Parts: sequence; C-alpha cells; structure tokens
Amino acid sequence: MAEDAWNTRDPERVSLAYTEDSRWRNRAEFPRGRAEIVAFLTRKWARELDYRLIKELWTFAENRIAVRFAYEWRDDAGNWFRSHGNENWEFDERGLMRLRFASINDQPIHESERKFRWPQGPRPADHPGLTDLGL
Repeated sequence: MAEDAWNTRDPERVSLAYTEDSRWRNRAEFPRGRAEIVAFLTRKWARELDYRLIKELWTFAENRIAVRFAYEWRDDAGNWFRSHGNENWEFDERGLMRLRFASINDQPIHESERKFRWPQGPRPADHPGLTDLGL
C-alpha cells in the first residue's frame, strides 16, 4: 500500500499514512508532522519527474518494519537516475507511521537502462519486483 500511495505522487494522500507528529530523516532533511511531509513531498516530486517506485519488505518485528526500495526519475534537463535505499519504519497503536528513517543513494542511468516503465500510478501486478529485476 505504501508503494502504491507514493506512486500516485499525491503528497496529501501519502501524508495520511503518518501520524500528525511523525518524524522523518530523508537524506539531509528532517520533516516533522504532516504539513512538513506534504511540503517535502511537493518539492521532491517537482524536481523528481516521471517518478516510479518499487518497495520490498526486508524484515519486521512488533511495530517496526525495514524495507528496501528503488525508484527511477529524471530531472528537468532529461537526466535519468535510479535511487536505491533502505527505510526503517515505526508505527503507532493505530497503524500510522510515526518514524521514518531513509538512507538513499542516486545512480545516474541512461534512459535505455530504465526498468520501471509503467504508466503513472501503482505498479502493475505483473511487473517484477526488486529481487526479480536483480536490484
């Protein structure tokens, strides 16, 4: 569900999965609360064009989950990137995420190296995941 929501690129929709006082670490930014999350995602998707994301569960215990992910995007000059990373999530008793710690690295790629080519929105059910793609 998190992957599908992020692939909408709708900051308001994505923010509803987080607590009102959620804390993030995303690269060098530290948004706190839904309003800052919405502002962060709005900036992110204004610069990361044609964004497509795949997440894969790594492990979980109690109210914590670790996922790995990759997403592809281009900048306004037409340069393509694949960003790889890991996230650690902690949830509250209502199932909303209160902590999100992301570590991300960007890899420049050629347009011909793209692997995420579905139309904007959720990844199609028959599209391979990270492991199947060798990522």
